[in-house]
Amino acid sequence: MMHNKYIGLALALICALPVFAQKAERDYIRKGNRAFKDSVYVDAEVDYRKALEVNPKSTIARYNLGNTLLWQNKPKEAMDEFLNVARVEKDKGRKAQIMHNIGVILHAQKEYAQAIEAYKESLRNNPKDDETRYNLALAQKQLKDQQQQNQQNQDQQNQQQQQQQQEQQQQQNQDQNQQKDQQPPQSDKKENEMSKENAEQLLNSVMQDEQQTQDKVKKQQQVIRGTRLEKDW
Repeated sequence: MMHNKYIGLALALICALPVFAQKAERDYIRKGNRAFKDSVYVDAEVDYRKALEVNPKSTIARYNLGNTLLWQNKPKEAMDEFLNVARVEKDKGRKAQIMHNIGVILHAQKEYAQAIEAYKESLRNNPKDDETRYNLALAQKQLKDQQQQNQQNQDQQNQQQQQQQQEQQQQQNQDQNQQKDQQPPQSDKKENEMSKENAEQLLNSVMQDEQQTQDKVKKQQQVIRGTRLEKDW
């Protein structure tokens, strides 16, 4: 009988452990919620982490921890907690809140495209959330403005590059022209002068040849006349 009594007591204690753990988890979460409401975020973080030590699968404690980190301006750490809980959360209402907060973090970082997807996922789980719908519309407008601004910046950059290329080409042309101006005069004049000298030499040569020809003609005439004087046909 005593043996059976001890077995029954042990079984009762084993069954009571989950109940105690659940109570401890709830107590830490309630305590953390009170600290969060009073804006004592550091204390709230401690309590939520204690709740997770008791039950690492507590999506409520993890979600609240993410909110506490977000209010402490720790968006990266908060994002990690939200992503972890989003993978396992089955409740649509809480899943909508998680995705909304993920969207808010991405939105603040100007990651508009990713924020839009997070807001859409939030609305799939809670289509009646007007705040998420407003954030979605705002992110879509800001994404469009960002894309237009990027296109304008790209066009402006292209124009600046083209202008720089034109200026460089103009500068190269100016430098080439200056180099031409600084070079000594070309030999065109000298060639013209040489051509003139050659022409004069050629003219003198022709005149000499003509004079020689005339002299020969005169001599031949004299010979012919002499011949005619010697012989009368």
